[in-house]
Amino acid sequence: MQDSEYLTMPRRKVGVVGHTGYSGAELVRVLRRHPHVEPVLIDLRSPEHRSGPALTRFSWSPEALAEHKLSLLFLATPPELSIELAPVALGHGMKVVDLSGAFRLQTVENYRRWYGAEHTRPDLLAEAAYGLPEFCRNQISHARLVANPGCYPTAANLALKPLLEAGIIDRTSGVVCDAKSGVSGAGKKPTAKTHFCEVAQNFSAYSVLDHRHVPEVLLTSGLLESEFSFTAQLLPVYRGILETIYFRANRPLDAASIEAIYRERYAREPFVQLFSNGAMPSLHSVAHTNLCALGVKADPATRRVVVVSTLDNLVKGAAGQAVQNMNLLLGLKETEGLE
Repeated sequence: MQDSEYLTMPRRKVGVVGHTGYSGAELVRVLRRHPHVEPVLIDLRSPEHRSGPALTRFSWSPEALAEHKLSLLFLATPPELSIELAPVALGHGMKVVDLSGAFRLQTVENYRRWYGAEHTRPDLLAEAAYGLPEFCRNQISHARLVANPGCYPTAANLALKPLLEAGIIDRTSGVVCDAKSGVSGAGKKPTAKTHFCEVAQNFSAYSVLDHRHVPEVLLTSGLLESEFSFTAQLLPVYRGILETIYFRANRPLDAASIEAIYRERYAREPFVQLFSNGAMPSLHSVAHTNLCALGVKADPATRRVVVVSTLDNLVKGAAGQAVQNMNLLLGLKETEGLE
């Protein structure tokens, strides 16, 4: 396609179910500035009336889906709803990007263990492409259903996979991922753990040893469960994820050598940022961006390595990455609407 044709191509309609949640609302904000798509809001229940710029909006039904001729549907819904809605959209010829964990784990056995429920569409579970573009771009481009990754696994896999591919991690010593997230990562539905009085001036660990994002890290990185220790913790902030990852190298390596591995692997990746010379990223480094930022410290004498990986859980950890996946599915420039 020539540049002139690309710039004048008609805007395609893309639907968003779950647009009132934190990730869904962020997704709508990103899509509104995208030059080649038009977001359409889809309600499953009675619409909530909110002020703001008007967008096309309708209530979910197979008839309405057919009438509005959507090219793609985003599902920012709980897994059980995504399993119900995705087949309907696919049956109408749409591409689907699901932001829940409904289609991430490949097998019903994995899903049953980590989500504690039966999966009623094992065919789609097996079919779905895992939506981490930096490692799954070709599969995403040829898919019709994409499972958008979890926020914690995105940060962990972008940090770990290049080093595992390079063979520098002593897997017998284990990998420890100490992960911290803002409260918006828990979703909009209020719970006792996310109540202001529980979160403010507090810091707590949760889902210790059974966090449902663990298998995503294992499936993508290739680590075994026995080699990977993960603890999620809730920060008293709105948005952002920061993971401090500890491991031993299998030979003496300095930080510059490890940075070189990242630099080569991510040289053409616009949404991975490497900090150098011992500098470490913070939540402020990535807030409101689609970036994942990495920093490294290493001690060659003891072979200890620390990698800090941080991203905005609502953007690169959810809505921004979903738009990356949409761009790939629709044949658009991957960075469109995200820079």
